[in-house]
Amino acid sequence: MADQNLFEQLKAVLAEFKGFLDTNVPTIKPAIKAIAALVPQVNELLTLLVDLMTKLKTEVEHLDVSTIPGLAEASALTGQLPALLEAAKKLLPNETSAIKAIADIADVVTALPSVEAVKTEILALIAAIVAHLNSLKG
Repeated sequence: MADQNLFEQLKAVLAEFKGFLDTNVPTIKPAIKAIAALVPQVNELLTLLVDLMTKLKTEVEHLDVSTIPGLAEASALTGQLPALLEAAKKLLPNETSAIKAIADIADVVTALPSVEAVKTEILALIAAIVAHLNSLKG
């Protein structure tokens, strides 16, 4: 996955999780019900996962990069940062957390031009995952 950008990675992880749920929900559902009898917090876990997926969906829905002038150039700028940050990490070992924060933000900006290509697929995957998770509750 090293050559995939952030949104392609997200799509791949969501697709893998959805595939797992597609295959295993019928088996997991009775197990979750039995576990919930012993550990009621398992339903809270499912609710928290649904909430997280809903927040992720909202963030992806709000990503409209079509009107950002110079986005390609800004993405190219942030695409140059990994090598610079790697060199800086070696020279500034005490700044690891700041360098990681910069890298995380740069990853998002670098990937923005490609978001429209996978946005619909990501949203569909999230919807399917939420449906599966909701079916496991109760």
